Amino acid sequence: MQAMVLETQAAAETSPLVLRALPDPVPGSGELLLAVEACGVCRTDLHIVEGDLPLHKRPIVPGHEIVGRVQACGPNVTAFSPGDRVCVPWLYATCGACRYCRHGHENLCEQAQFTGWDVDGGYASHVVTRADFTYRLPTGMDPVSAAPLLCAGVIGFRSLRLAGAQQVQRLGLYGFGGSAHIALQVARHWGCDVYVFTRGASHRQLATDLGAVWTGSPEDTPPVRLDAAVVFAPAGQIVPLALQAVDKGGTVVCAGIHMSPIPQMRYELLYHERVLRSAANSTTDDVRDLLAVAAEVPVRTEVTPFALTAANDALQRLKASEINGAAVLVPG
Repeated sequence: MQAMVLETQAAAETSPLVLRALPDPVPGSGELLLAVEACGVCRTDLHIVEGDLPLHKRPIVPGHEIVGRVQACGPNVTAFSPGDRVCVPWLYATCGACRYCRHGHENLCEQAQFTGWDVDGGYASHVVTRADFTYRLPTGMDPVSAAPLLCAGVIGFRSLRLAGAQQVQRLGLYGFGGSAHIALQVARHWGCDVYVFTRGASHRQLATDLGAVWTGSPEDTPPVRLDAAVVFAPAGQIVPLALQAVDKGGTVVCAGIHMSPIPQMRYELLYHERVLRSAANSTTDDVRDLLAVAAEVPVRTEVTPFALTAANDALQRLKASEINGAAVLVPG
């Protein structure tokens, strides 16, 4: 099999991923072997490549927004058959026994493993996955268009839930990339008026095209007080701006796995029962529910495809905010 492998963390501009021919993987008990059809390029991949997140495995094949076809089933797999089109998210596996797993919060499992961080991921022609953490792709979904749903989409979906988006009217989204452009469509489906804060002119235009009622920069004051906001940009200085924009009792959710330091801020920004919280990973229910909602809306993902061998270029353009929507590797 062919894979883009990270051996040493370095700036994306140095093209740290290298093409390698690796042994063909063999699925074990409860596992599937997939032929990868598409793999989204997520900002978390960038954090792993550049060293913002420590390596859990060296070398590692990144990538955790995977759509593919089942090529082979290991022993004790009954839910899937060769030829099935399936998808794989960031959460690779959990222990299933800790207090978090027992109460439906497996996203917080202390023993959780993550695709493309703890185990090799989808920047490859083939990947092995756990059958119990693999999901059927809804009928009719295009693999390339569906790939960003598996992390960008699902973490945005979880963030919307934590923000109470199904119960609020005015929602702010800070940063507008692969995750936010999906979250906007789900929020609009739920009846929210969405206000988008982003510096890129092309990102503002895409937000408007997808139904945002207002766009501006993160420093701008929206025309109304917001009921809730989600911060997708990994920039800590945006958090006080979002708290300032939400009304009394409002919630601000930080959606990223990594963020630069949040600056010191006045207590008054939290007063009047404003809530600041993070979204961590996702549960199996989040993935299933997001896939169902995405098919129902239907969600339109804005994607820029890249060949597998162009993974470094995709990461560089993601870092420079030159991708409108999401980048997707297509092994071909």
